[in-house]
Amino acid sequence: MSQPDWLILNGRFVTAILECSATDAPLWRYWGPRLADGATPGAALRETRPLPTFSLDFDQPLSIFPGLGVGWFGQSALLAHRAGEDWTFQATSCLVERDGNAATIILRDDVAAIDVEILLKLDPASDVLTLSTKLTNKGDQPLDVHWLAAGNVPLPSDAKAVRSYGGRHNGEFVAIDDPLSRSLWRRENRRGLTSHDAFPGAIVTCDDGTTYGAQFAWSGNHAQQIEWLDDGRWHWQMGEWLAPGEVALEPGEALETPEMLVTCAADANGVAQNFHAAIRSRTNWPGGTMKPRPVHLNTWEGFYFNHDEAALKDLATSAAEVGIERFVLDDGWFAGRNDDRTSLGDWWPDANKYPNGLKPLADHVTGLGMEFGLWVEPEMVNPDSELCRTYPDWAFCVQGRPAITARNQLVLDLTRPEVCDYLYQKIADLLATLPISYLKWDHNRDLTVAGQRPKYRAQVQEAYALMARITAAFPHVEIEACAGGGGRIDAGIARYTHRFWVSDNNDATSRIAIQRGFLQFMPPELMGAHIGAAPSHATGRVQSLNFRSMVALPGHLGVEFDVRKVEGAQREALKSWIATYKTMRDQLHGGKVWTGDAGDSLLWQAHGDEGEVILFLYRTLPTALRYSPAIRLPMLSEKRRYRVTPLGKEASDHDGAWLKAAGLPSPPLRGEQAQIFRIIAL
Repeated sequence: MSQPDWLILNGRFVTAILECSATDAPLWRYWGPRLADGATPGAALRETRPLPTFSLDFDQPLSIFPGLGVGWFGQSALLAHRAGEDWTFQATSCLVERDGNAATIILRDDVAAIDVEILLKLDPASDVLTLSTKLTNKGDQPLDVHWLAAGNVPLPSDAKAVRSYGGRHNGEFVAIDDPLSRSLWRRENRRGLTSHDAFPGAIVTCDDGTTYGAQFAWSGNHAQQIEWLDDGRWHWQMGEWLAPGEVALEPGEALETPEMLVTCAADANGVAQNFHAAIRSRTNWPGGTMKPRPVHLNTWEGFYFNHDEAALKDLATSAAEVGIERFVLDDGWFAGRNDDRTSLGDWWPDANKYPNGLKPLADHVTGLGMEFGLWVEPEMVNPDSELCRTYPDWAFCVQGRPAITARNQLVLDLTRPEVCDYLYQKIADLLATLPISYLKWDHNRDLTVAGQRPKYRAQVQEAYALMARITAAFPHVEIEACAGGGGRIDAGIARYTHRFWVSDNNDATSRIAIQRGFLQFMPPELMGAHIGAAPSHATGRVQSLNFRSMVALPGHLGVEFDVRKVEGAQREALKSWIATYKTMRDQLHGGKVWTGDAGDSLLWQAHGDEGEVILFLYRTLPTALRYSPAIRLPMLSEKRRYRVTPLGKEASDHDGAWLKAAGLPSPPLRGEQAQIFRIIAL
């Protein structure tokens, strides 16, 4: 039997193996838990399996870039044509260029006149494999592209279930569990931004507990699918969902996909930790290093559009007194903005609310030792605005179609240079004249029409470019990604932003599930988590300040109510929780995260490592048992002894082996109560 060339990429606990030849796309031989150094499949795949009955005479196994019309009957990595021709793809040559733990696979199809470059990089620090694809039209006619997979990876035959995440505004990261079978599993998003209801990622579990994860680094339309293969395995593809006519490559032009991030671990917590490490490595912090995440006050639920300069100064003073470190002025500050029906696009202070501009308020805030932040929604415009009246053609439209508004607003066409120049200048004027160190960047609607010829992907690229342009000119400024809460959370925009507003829903019980979904893919320091009002503005439920605080504490902590109205014991409690966060934030935001379910409506979350853990225990409903279940802590060492200290209570010592196998006794908690423990190895 012949010995093919192997492309082997090893991480700490994962291995990827591709079988390479000079005349074919590399075949996927293995992707999963780490193999021993030097382990290979041995012989070429086609030499080790006989052809089944009623099959083509040439075997077509799963490759890294399966083509259409040449004997592969699964989902192809490319759907394209030139006026109905050149619709098949089969590599006629393959070159693999290795660079450490990365490789570029260069495929050429001389028949279809198409070149494909696939970049793979396995980061040994995170065990995340990143894939992306570049397609170049080498023909002499335009190439219409309908689908180009960013990545295509195998899943083992014992993969049994996939968990994806749906939801809506105020109800993000709803877990959806589907069994894997011979039926195709597919999720699509066509809303023009990442969306609340189709997060671009999922996890797959196997019979032995091994878990695979993938997410797509893109803030626009996307699709992912898992398809059963004839050899009992599955393959997983991700890419942009392209509208008809959206991509037509002229001769010599190229299309580059966003990145697909994939990983594998012993369980879902391991997948989350790998993703956290990968996202941390691509976050561009001002100065190059993340500073401790400042306690954040946002004015929205305290004031809405009813801005009053004197009242806001009083709010800032009160906020500083309880330990808040960043004051963010939300929607309602700009010209004519008294409700959500007007003025988006007119990015200068409202003269009636702020007769001397924003500087007196901003100086008051910074004089108290806090940072000053500002809400903006640059990609949007209200029809009732000076901008829209002056430049009505700047908003997306399709000739002959009515304008479709959402929240009374239209979407600006960022692909027009004059639009981005206008937006940049207005924001730059604010940043240059005011002590602003933070922008809450919102996007409060789905994108319907995207130009006479669809520009969905170009719109996302220009939004990225505008953010990058602003932070290049003002490198001290952090940006929060918000889209009606969690409508634009993904690894693509994470390169340009520093915080995600995970949901407009600050109800603590709702937030537990929302935040656990977020933490499957994103690290806690990027998770905006606010202590909201009681009753909750989103649900009307009333929860104690202690419970609301303990749910918000593990993320990037904020407060979202009028703190002037909190007095007496409640005010002292709020000050205490803010002080507690400051003592914990370095550990909460620097280590690993585990989440678990003990049953009986008891959920837990741990931050740290085997030497020291901060454990959050949440009871969402009253117990149904006489004795609450114990909390098993798999991250602890069996060989160490631990001191467990409930917050505000006496400590006790336990063997790590016992805490890991039998568990920590859970304290008596009523529904919507919580407890925090510090667990330190002795």
